[in-house]
Amino acid sequence: MDKKQKVLFLCTGNSARSQMAEGFLRSMAGDRFEPLSAGMEAKDRVHPMAVQVMQEVDIDISNQHPKGLEEYLGKTFIQYLIIVCNKANETCPRIWPGLMSQENRYYWPFDDPAEAEGTEEEKLNVFRRVRDEIRDKLAEWVKEH
Repeated sequence: MDKKQKVLFLCTGNSARSQMAEGFLRSMAGDRFEPLSAGMEAKDRVHPMAVQVMQEVDIDISNQHPKGLEEYLGKTFIQYLIIVCNKANETCPRIWPGLMSQENRYYWPFDDPAEAEGTEEEKLNVFRRVRDEIRDKLAEWVKEH
């Protein structure tokens, strides 16, 4: 039996975008890929609004937790690295130890929903928009891989 290919989603705080991407990949193609996520500066918890908007599409990420980059860097061989924010792209090592090929390093900059301002509903709408953008981009990527 083939081993699942590891996909690491990387962002700044590992509290929203990368956590949603991890949940989506597990749901879409968990039989083929092992989704992982980490942050350059990991937060203390997954953002409650990220958990809420993922529950709206029947994906439970409430048991996921933020992890720092050091959890994987130089310790885990990954087949794909997908960076989901500007700040992480600027500060992530250009050469990732254990990444099979630099061609498998992707940069998908999504807005940070945690920075949304306004009412709770307005903030939730930003989380929903980013969630849907991540889902659509990932669905396209999964088809190609």
